[in-house]
Amino acid sequence: MKVILFDFDGTIVDSVEIGIAITNRLAIRFGFPPFDEETLEELKYLGSREALKRSQIPVWQLPFLIRRFTQELNQEIPNLQLFPGMQETLLELKQQGCCLGIVSTNSVKNIQEFLRVQNLTSTFDLISANYALFGKSRLIQKIIRHRKFDSNQIYYVGDETRDIEAAKKSGVYSVAATWGLNAAEILSQNDPDFLIHHPKELLHLLNS
Repeated sequence: MKVILFDFDGTIVDSVEIGIAITNRLAIRFGFPPFDEETLEELKYLGSREALKRSQIPVWQLPFLIRRFTQELNQEIPNLQLFPGMQETLLELKQQGCCLGIVSTNSVKNIQEFLRVQNLTSTFDLISANYALFGKSRLIQKIIRHRKFDSNQIYYVGDETRDIEAAKKSGVYSVAATWGLNAAEILSQNDPDFLIHHPKELLHLLNS
């Protein structure tokens, strides 16, 4: 059985613009400069670790910032939308017998609420989340141990270089999605196993 694990923000849900607006609202409280258009364009072409340095967000504040971010994002769930083609792709993968999961730094509460609004609750078999920006590999490894999955049958789909890094550390296939936060160029430079430009490409990838 193939297992497809997804990042949430920027991969399943188009939350980048709303996320940036929330981050900029929190900038003064957490003591880092808000993102202007020039900075945002620059960040698209930086790896996750380089982007964090460029943002000037103090590393020790990250867990607190992410927690507050997810709390504010909860109020925006009715305004969030799936990326085009994502719903059809998820339903087709489920129909084909794949096990679908979400691994995210968002909160389980937010993810579950969004899936409920989108009528996709029964589509996913598992959700795993924590506030550690670079902690997804531990979540994936925990899933593999607890579910006794074959890592050779697991694909992790994400829109940032840290998602590629998490997949590689976990020994699963990395699938880089170019429709989210990071540009295709920087994703490609981080050597994902697969680079896709539309959700429906997942169907061809898994059936090849």
